[in-house]
Amino acid sequence: MTRTSPIRSLLRRAGLPAAVLMAVGFFGYNAALGPTGVVATKALKTELAQKDVEYAALAKKRAELKNRVELLDPKRGADPDMVDELVRKQLNVARPDEVIVPLDK
Repeated sequence: MTRTSPIRSLLRRAGLPAAVLMAVGFFGYNAALGPTGVVATKALKTELAQKDVEYAALAKKRAELKNRVELLDPKRGADPDMVDELVRKQLNVARPDEVIVPLDK
């Protein structure tokens, strides 16, 4: 008859419950304190609000640039005021104190 040591029998009986407790502990820790856990949620919400503000500013800037591009569209006829402004800037004949007054069409 073979005799097993008490340590070996203890490890055999407690091995599976110990592994389950370690797995539950790992997932519980990550759920609470992990990079996307409950504690990090507040920081993520703050960062999301900041990114929303940045996105709104970029969307406004994009709309302005889109408007300028549409004013220079050769298919619809370029806006003469916009063309004059760009030509004067490129040829370096515009002064900083100039005010361009558009003519009524």
